[in-house]
Formats: sequence, C-alpha cells, structure tokens
Amino acid sequence: MPAATAADALLPVSDLPVGSTLPALRTLPNQATQAGLFKATLTTRPVEVQFKPGLSTTAWAYNGQLPGPLIEVMEGDTLEIRLVNQLAQPTTVHWHGLPVPPDQDGNPGEEVPPGGERLYRFTLPLGTAGTYWYHPHPHGYTAEQAWMGLAGALIVRAKADPLAPLPEQHLLFSDLKLATDGRIAGNSEMDWMNGREGQFVLVNGAHQPVINVNGAQHWRLWNACNARYLRLSLAGRPFQLVGSDGGLLAQPRTVTELLLSPGERAQIVVSGTAGAVTLQATPYDRGKMGDVAIEQTLTLAKVLFDGAKAAPLPTRLRDIAPLTTPVARKEVRFSEQMSMDGGVHQMIPLINGKRFDMQRVDLSSQRNAVEAWSLVNDSDMDHPFHLHGTQFQVVSRSIEGKIVPAPFLAWRDTVNTRPGETVVIHTVQHQRGKRMFHCHILEHEDRGMMGMLEVI
Repeated sequence: MPAATAADALLPVSDLPVGSTLPALRTLPNQATQAGLFKATLTTRPVEVQFKPGLSTTAWAYNGQLPGPLIEVMEGDTLEIRLVNQLAQPTTVHWHGLPVPPDQDGNPGEEVPPGGERLYRFTLPLGTAGTYWYHPHPHGYTAEQAWMGLAGALIVRAKADPLAPLPEQHLLFSDLKLATDGRIAGNSEMDWMNGREGQFVLVNGAHQPVINVNGAQHWRLWNACNARYLRLSLAGRPFQLVGSDGGLLAQPRTVTELLLSPGERAQIVVSGTAGAVTLQATPYDRGKMGDVAIEQTLTLAKVLFDGAKAAPLPTRLRDIAPLTTPVARKEVRFSEQMSMDGGVHQMIPLINGKRFDMQRVDLSSQRNAVEAWSLVNDSDMDHPFHLHGTQFQVVSRSIEGKIVPAPFLAWRDTVNTRPGETVVIHTVQHQRGKRMFHCHILEHEDRGMMGMLEVI
C-alpha cells in the first residue's frame, strides 16, 4: 500500500481551462468478426497528458485514454478482453456490477504482474442491460491506480430499449488532485482516513465542459471518484430518473436532485425550457473526520437547453419482480478503530470487526438462494456498500428504530449507508465461487474494509 505523503502544494482551480464542449467517450473497437462476440485488448500503461496547457502530467490509462475506452455490447454477447499490464504494479480488471464468473472478475489474489497479461472471458445473460464500469481491484493498490486514471465505462444494451429513440449523453465523473508541478498528488494520512478528494471534478476528462441538450436527452452517469459523493442538481430544474446501477427502473420518477455515492451509476432524462443551467454537485456531509474544509457547491458543467419540445416518456420502462422470501439472513457491520501507531493518527476501517484477509472466508451463501443482508453502519461516516457478482434490491432503511421501506424497486450493486443506519437488501448469487463485498471508498477498501463471500 502506498505510504502517506506530506501535503502537496495544489494547483489553483482557476488554472484549469473550462468551457470546452463535452468530449465523447471514445469507444473500444471490436476486433471480432462473428456476431455475438466482443474481442479487444486493454493495455494499462503510463501516459503523458496536459490537464493544464503547457504542464505535463503522468497518468495511468487504459489504451492511453482518460477515461478508459467505452465498451459497448449487447445483452447475450460473449466478451474476450485481453489485459496487458505495462505498469510497475500488479493490476486486475474488475467488471463492476456484471454477473461474471468469480474467476473472471478481477478479484484480489488474481493480479496480473508487471509485464504480464491475461484473458478475461464471460457471457452476459439476457436481462443484464445496464450502465456498468471497469476498474482495477488489486488489494492495496486499487485506490492509487484509480486516482492515477484507471477507469472506464461499460454499457450493456438491451435487445429492446424503450429509450432508444432518445439521443444519449455519457457523463463519467472523476476526481483529480493535481500538484502545482503537474504531478497527480499522492495521498496524505487524511486522504487515507476520509477517502481522497481532489480540487477538480472532471466530466469525461474535461473541466467544467459545456453540454448541449436538443429536446430531451438520455444521460448515463458514472461516479468513478475514489471517495467523492455527488449530490447532482440542475439548479433546481426537474429531471426524470429512469435507471440505477442494474438498468432501467419500472417507471420514470421526477426528481430535482440525485445522490451518487462512489461507484454508483444512474440513468436520467433531461429536457425543458430554453436557457443555460449549471450542473452542480451541492454540499453533502458524509461525516469526514479531522480538520477538513467546509463543503462547497461545485460546478461540474454548463448545460445549454434549446427548449425543443420533447415527446413524453413511456409510463412503463420494464418489469421488475421483487426478490421475496429470503431463506437466509446475514449482517455486514461497518466500524472503525482509531490508532496512534508510530505517532500517526490513523483510522482503521473494519467490516464485522475485522480487516480484510485474502486467506479468510467471512461469509458463505447457497447458490440461487435469496438472502436478506442487513448493512449496519456503526461508524462515524458514510460508507457505500458494494457486492460483487450480482445485483440486489434495497428493501428498507432504518435509523433510531424508525424503519422506512424503499420507495421503489431497483436493481443496484452499490448502496450508501449513513452513520447509525441499517439498510436491508435482498440478493441472490447464481454462480459458485468467491466474491468480494466492501466499502467503495477505495482508500477504506485498501485499508481493509472488505470481506469475502463464498458461494457454494
């Protein structure tokens, strides 16, 4: 795990240019010639970029692209992705949210060494259409590889998509902490304790770009930040929430803000009267410890609406059947332990009172059995829970004894838990093998807030 660093002098926010047109995510070409097969190579390597004109920055990238190339496939497709590792660290590719076999999911313990390569191969079942992403998952290196730039979007398209007539925009949010000399700054001990946040939030690698909306647009959103929560707002203008991590909701829901915790995705539809609106991340208190700055409203992008009339959305997007009658129950409890080892104030994040051990199985589940998991947050800050290999449904939230049922059904693989809160989910694993579950604040994950589930 990278050591803590002294605080770097950071580049002023005003030094990065703003106002360019939102760049499109560049698509990874399919090298296969047969239908139903997607075949490609991802190479991890250092790359020189200029976030500030004239100032060189070394980042780590998939195929030299920041963010990594967009992978677009159809449900039912088979993927063959060769990973070539040209970093000086071991790495993996985790297919976040996808129901891939455990030995293809880029788990800790299955690292590709520097100079090595491996082939990932899996088939996406029908019904898995949704908004996913891929990123490294080598234990102890995940946070650094993510803050250095390794992340990419993945879309599984449906055979029949009710939103297909709408033009689509992709917005991948990433966090950048840039030193005055152009280096991507390392983590301080406060970063390891609270989770890293930089002074810049980029959209598709651009700083405060301009997004043009003609009529109505379908936006896919990714929070690929290490630790930053994004409470998204269009300056109070309503929009339609139409999808979560695992694809479309049953029906659109009108909202004026949307909270995305690290690792979460969403699909929304935006439209409205002509004019310019700011896409913002408004303040959200996630319980950071120590002497931290007061949360401020962040400008993410400028959105220009042309006011063209938009056709109404379908009242029904798809059917979602609830997972009912759990046959087993489990508890995952987030907590923390304070330490002054070596005279340094540290927060050690724990799951069920333990730090992650790659040789230890923490929980076991029966294949194809519906289970109820209680996610209990006994810590002082928010933690986004992520479960590998499947999606789940949030059933209820409770705090101080008050139980609030989930307002609607949705498929998720990441859900936020607040201090003192218990979130109940229903889930089922369909493939035998070992799966990870962890906090998706990547610094917390690297410091041990992760467990292992064995599906038998």
